Amino acid sequence: MLQAASLTCVKGDHVLFDHLDLSIHPGQIYQISGANGTGKTSLLKILAGLSPPEEGAVLWNGEPIQRHPDKFRSLLAYLGHSIGLKLDLTPTENLEFWSSLYGISRTPPADALIQVGLKDQAHIACRYLSAGQRRRAAIARFQINDALVWILDEPLTALDSSGIKSVCQTIDAHLDRGGLVVITSHQPIALDRHPVEEFRIQGTACPA
Repeated sequence: MLQAASLTCVKGDHVLFDHLDLSIHPGQIYQISGANGTGKTSLLKILAGLSPPEEGAVLWNGEPIQRHPDKFRSLLAYLGHSIGLKLDLTPTENLEFWSSLYGISRTPPADALIQVGLKDQAHIACRYLSAGQRRRAAIARFQINDALVWILDEPLTALDSSGIKSVCQTIDAHLDRGGLVVITSHQPIALDRHPVEEFRIQGTACPA
């Protein structure tokens, strides 16, 4: 179980959110919502261990993630605004690189790319793909390891309707396997087999 325990996030002199609590169990997906500037991306970075909270803690199965950071990172797949692809490599080559880095490949790269609808683009350098196709390739990367925790910041951005459907099917399959997902999205998340829980940040938007 992933828990946010009394998290407070401060940006400059502005409190984005204060004493925020959230618990996410295996098989659950939570969509983080809120007005622009209320800290949705900041919350995702804190949950992923990429940014420290001003107060509070993030717990994995009851223990602070800072206690065993390497173990938590091995369980985590994070997609932020930067998708982390090597643009001179093809989607297949990117997945093969990540597979060798993790030392494991639960799903063969070809199958992972088919699942996100990139069969025909598997051997085209990523720099020649559209923004939506690159985002799908980044999500396909999640399927090559055994990460239980998926934290996704706007994964449906720049995707067409078929891309959104493919990504939602990939998320459904991850939840079927007992994974959990925390996500932000301006587009509706339509899953076939799992309800999408909403968690709305009630903080005050940070002034520009």
